[in-house]
Amino acid sequence: MSAIQKIRDKGAWIMFGLIALALIAFILQDRSLGGRGGLFGSNANTLGKVNGEVIKRDEFEKKLTMYGQGSRNEQMIGQLWNAQVNELIMQKEYDKLGIVCTAKELGEALFSEETSPFKQIPQFSDPKTGQFNADAAKQWYTGVYKKSKDKEMISQVYEGFIYPTIQRVLQQKYQALQTQSMYVPKWLVEKTQADNNAIASVSYVYVPYTSVSDSTVKVTDDEIMNYAKKHKKEFERDEETRSISYVTFDAAASAKDSATVYNSLNEIKSDFTNTTDVKSFIAKTGSDMPYNDGYINKSEIKQKAIDSIAKLSVGQVYGPYLDGDKYVLAKQVGMKILPDSAKVRHILIATHQQDPQSGQLIRVRDDSTARKIMDTVEMQLKAGKPFDTVCAKFSDDGNKDKGGVYDYFPSSKMVPEFTEFAFQKSVGSKGVITTTYGLHYVEVLGQKGSGPAYKIAYIAKPIVISNETDNNAQNAALQFAANSRNKKAFDENAGKQNKVVLPANELKENDYSIMGLGESRKLIKWAYDHEAGDVTEQPEKIGDKYVVAIVTAVSKPGIPNVGLIRPLIEPIVKNEKKAKQIIDTKFKGNTLEALATSTATSVQKIDTLLFSNPFIPGIGADAKFTGASFNTNLKGKVSDPIAGTSGVFALKVENIFAKPAADDAVTVKQGLLQTQRMAAYRGLDALKKAAAIKDYRSKFY
Repeated sequence: MSAIQKIRDKGAWIMFGLIALALIAFILQDRSLGGRGGLFGSNANTLGKVNGEVIKRDEFEKKLTMYGQGSRNEQMIGQLWNAQVNELIMQKEYDKLGIVCTAKELGEALFSEETSPFKQIPQFSDPKTGQFNADAAKQWYTGVYKKSKDKEMISQVYEGFIYPTIQRVLQQKYQALQTQSMYVPKWLVEKTQADNNAIASVSYVYVPYTSVSDSTVKVTDDEIMNYAKKHKKEFERDEETRSISYVTFDAAASAKDSATVYNSLNEIKSDFTNTTDVKSFIAKTGSDMPYNDGYINKSEIKQKAIDSIAKLSVGQVYGPYLDGDKYVLAKQVGMKILPDSAKVRHILIATHQQDPQSGQLIRVRDDSTARKIMDTVEMQLKAGKPFDTVCAKFSDDGNKDKGGVYDYFPSSKMVPEFTEFAFQKSVGSKGVITTTYGLHYVEVLGQKGSGPAYKIAYIAKPIVISNETDNNAQNAALQFAANSRNKKAFDENAGKQNKVVLPANELKENDYSIMGLGESRKLIKWAYDHEAGDVTEQPEKIGDKYVVAIVTAVSKPGIPNVGLIRPLIEPIVKNEKKAKQIIDTKFKGNTLEALATSTATSVQKIDTLLFSNPFIPGIGADAKFTGASFNTNLKGKVSDPIAGTSGVFALKVENIFAKPAADDAVTVKQGLLQTQRMAAYRGLDALKKAAAIKDYRSKFY
């Protein structure tokens, strides 16, 4: 196969991987950004805009088709969108800083042993060693690619190999510019060393918030919103969201559906027991489990009922038994005592290879040619030529650089013909066998252990949903939707039918899944086409459930409505109110002993509170407690009551001292630099927030 054809065949999956690596190198978290946009300001070919730069839908579609090789899903759309947004944002930074990829830098990256994307193409590797041949790749690039008039091939090579390499070079230069500009001053190193080694000894009185009953503390909507406004950055949303509630109607297989499959297997059990041609019987009957015409050690058989099956006499059948979502009949075809593992070396002359994408076997050599090559292999080995040398020259297997050796492996690992030779022939046996992959010259080098091995035939039938079951679930969902046209009726009917109403809050316009339901793009689009209070007219089938939903909230950009943020804020405001109540009514006195008496607690003490790991027994980590503990102004003094994370406390600093330094200044400095570098990798998030992003994907997908 020519290099050009190979690139066409493998290009799509290679390109996707390379571009994904090149374009998300700065990202630690994959998340969409950008507000909801209507078609105002866009047109039929504008998928979005980033800082005024247009992402064209036709170009996006072309890449989507190329990367997906004809298949697509919402996750792939999201990944490609994020990659395109990141690319446009970073290109603006490269332009501002004058960062470019020169022709020389591109050439070095394209043909480097470490970084070349052409290493993915077998034609550019030495057939004997498997090592990347940069000269072969360079010769093809200058002699074929550069002179080609095949626009499709040129586009694929550029998109899959050249463009990602350019992006990688630009990103490496950008990262180098950032990391080389980082600086840690001496004072910061000294301060960090001091903090890391600081120890405090404190005495304190503590009253937890749990001492005040939640039922006695009420939080109003106004208090929730006031807190949210004071902490705007924590709760403000950049884009519109929708919230829904939904109920589900199970369309999974019923007991009747299960019984139908069970009975169908029972009907053929006798014939399965009596047949002498198991392979043909299974082929005629059909099975969800392929027939393995070989012996497998019992320890390697993962079937649920293997202990029961192993007790059968040869020819007997066990079942039907339930295994996951299917019923199974298992027939004991044979039993032998075989080694637990075997070691072999082999030389493969391939007639077929497995396509990495489809899993299909593709013919790579005709049988007669393979036979002639194998004759040569046998002749050279008989003449005394070293096995490793013959293997390296002729074998098509990936382990040829290891002398064709497969170290001790279990009986379930290989195809039946290979397993039979390795486990049933004696050590030292040599011979040629044929498998679906081609001809193998095999030599048994060793065998370990022994135990029972079984040849078992399975007929497995999945439990499928009948039309009756599916129709019943759909009709129940339709009736519920028809009778629940507002929130009150929705909740009442759910209660009458003992249906749990589940929330799905703050769905973004381009989300593709709902937690608990899975991929739910159609339902999310429906939510954005409707307003609060609207109920689905036609239930949406997601997996094995029919879903009826109601839009519960439409949240514009900014602070969401109180119903959405109450679960987040209410516990905080409650604790603030509890803190005030505890301080006003319980903390009386100027000494810790007096405070302990007034709060009905005791004075507690921590002798060694580490600043670098400030865990307080019974309290946990509390920044305010830690801060007060290392406050030199409180040395020998009792603090005012302080509202902490989980309760109110007052403390007295007994002493602040330092333990012997664990790390020298160089180690501390390197740690601070590493922290700065990690922060730099998150720089793209900040650039995204500062960018003007218009996202119109929901109008097309």
